[in-house]
Amino acid sequence: MGFIGTLIIGLIAGALAKLLMPGRQGGGIIVTMLLGIVGAFLATWLGQALGWYGPNEGAGLIGAVVGAIIVLLIYGAVTRRRA
Repeated sequence: MGFIGTLIIGLIAGALAKLLMPGRQGGGIIVTMLLGIVGAFLATWLGQALGWYGPNEGAGLIGAVVGAIIVLLIYGAVTRRRA
């Protein structure tokens, strides 16, 4: 899976992570999708660093959703402190 595949998985993962996260995070659908993309890249990088994925493999949907949830938690904590 290349760069475009990770983007598409990230968009889907962002939407799923937003549905799974309890509470209300700020930001609309665009912010959610961007955070999902960041989560997919985070999951891919972390998985490759830990040896779970090969050099040309990316995170699957479940890994990307977990990465997106982590990014949403961080985003929620940062925006909550500023408000």
